[in-house]
Amino acid sequence: MFAVRLAAIVLAVLSTGLIAGVFYAYAISVMPALARTEDRTLIDVMQKVNVVIINPWFMLGFMGTVGFTALAAVLSLGAQHRGTLVWLGIALALNVIAFGVTVALNVPLNDALDAAGDPAAIVDAAAVRADYEAAWVRWNILRAVLHTAAFLVLCGALFAAGVQQGRASEPATGAVAAQPVSQPIAAPQAGGYGAAPYRR
Repeated sequence: MFAVRLAAIVLAVLSTGLIAGVFYAYAISVMPALARTEDRTLIDVMQKVNVVIINPWFMLGFMGTVGFTALAAVLSLGAQHRGTLVWLGIALALNVIAFGVTVALNVPLNDALDAAGDPAAIVDAAAVRADYEAAWVRWNILRAVLHTAAFLVLCGALFAAGVQQGRASEPATGAVAAQPVSQPIAAPQAGGYGAAPYRR
């Protein structure tokens, strides 16, 4: 059972770390670079990115942030795993909030950008960009911070699980092993065989 629980925690750590990295990359490279381009270029690039990113690898990690963390928490129910469960509960809350930010805030902005149509045919590209860019960047930074925090907490959960398993594997202390009782050696009797007589 420990192996299954450990695997769930590791998968939660990996998926959360990878997704935090994706959003971090947007925050420090992709969006700052696009901020230096013209309106239609930003619209065109983000429309294409928002299509390409919906792939099995991204979705596995994105859904796994909540799914694997929730699975690890369920497998850690019980008084003996209370320390690990606290860490997992905090990480799950952070991942759920970050997931909600993406679904409720970033995705609608992406949909609105896609609905604007061909960038070359947009009449007021500057207005479309203004409605999209600043808000999307703000919410992306928020979800990146939340997923990063969840990743760090999950690392704490992984450490706590290892410590608890180590303690459970230790032999019970306080039990004194039975020691063999040595037989007393009888002292030689005076005048017995091999005994030298005492003389003055």
